[in-house]
Parts: sequence; structure tokens; C-alpha cells
Amino acid sequence: MSEQKTVKIKLIKSPIGTRSDHRATVRGLGLRRMNSESVLEDTPAVRGMINKVSYLVKVL
Repeated sequence: MSEQKTVKIKLIKSPIGTRSDHRATVRGLGLRRMNSESVLEDTPAVRGMINKVSYLVKVL
């Protein structure tokens, strides 16, 4: 079996004052507050979400 690839992301900027769909995307990525980190499966859908809010998150 192949090992699932993962991506680790961290919320580095507050989503306060951003568009509501961007805030929803941040929550969808499993990020709650500043400096929270989330480890997710590396899929095209997750990559698209990261790309959408790239100014708020950092890929570790």
C-alpha cells in the first residue's frame, strides 16, 4: 500500500475583516485561531483551498 501524502498548514494572519467565503475556507481547513496548525491529506481540493487563502496561511 502507498503512504498517503500530507500537508501541514498554519494560520499566520487573522481572517477578521476578510471575505466570508475566505473565513469559511479557513474553517474548512480545520484552522480555528492564530498560529493553529492542521495536517491534511494532500489532494487537489485541499491545495485549491490553500491557494484561495494563501495570504492567510503558511505551508510548513
